[in-house]
Amino acid sequence: MTESIFVALITGGMSLLGVVVTCMATARKSEKSAAVNQAVTDTKLDELTREVRLHNDFAHRIPVIEEQIKVVNHRLADLENR
Repeated sequence: MTESIFVALITGGMSLLGVVVTCMATARKSEKSAAVNQAVTDTKLDELTREVRLHNDFAHRIPVIEEQIKVVNHRLADLENR
């Protein structure tokens, strides 16, 4: 009777140890995967930010260019009238 209790305790302990080791390995793998995903997301966000800044620069420059085109058109019209 005592032997079977001792064997059951050893078996239970080894099973618990296996579960703990498996959980720790899975947690490490998940952390590495999350770190990689975060790095990819950060890179994409940086690229998007760069593109938005580039677009905003064009958004500021286009009205200036349009105004300059109006001035050039008026000058051309004045030259044609002479």
